[in-house]
Amino acid sequence: MPKFGYSFEQYDPVVHARASGREINMSPKAAREVCNTIKGKKLSAALSLLDDVILLNKSIPFRRHKKEVGHRRSTDKFHAGRYPVKVAKHISLILNEVESNADFKGLDVSNLRIIHAATHRGRTIPGYIPRAMGRSSPMNHELVHIEIIAG
Repeated sequence: MPKFGYSFEQYDPVVHARASGREINMSPKAAREVCNTIKGKKLSAALSLLDDVILLNKSIPFRRHKKEVGHRRSTDKFHAGRYPVKVAKHISLILNEVESNADFKGLDVSNLRIIHAATHRGRTIPGYIPRAMGRSSPMNHELVHIEIIAG
């Protein structure tokens, strides 16, 4: 069993609460964009944003992975955006874990702000797709690690 750590180095157990999700089956590019969007927000604001994404009311701006991504009216400064529902569901579960960990530590949950939200590459599940003439092409699937720290 691998021993996972966190990439955040200034972690203080008295002030910060953290949670992580490992080997999650979701899009790494969409996970990166969602983590960059919620970073710096209060925990309650991030949860309400993700709930709006799940209900397709608000979109996540795609800043890096935006080729052939349509413009959305609900993005503020960046025009390209999407509604990554699966990613929003998984990250909202991790945010709920951060909230319960902070509550267990006795931290003030209403003032928690997300100070670190990162995605890392997980395992690659090899797969193949059949092609013509008896050939096949690789079609691998990447898993994602997500870590969120609030303080």
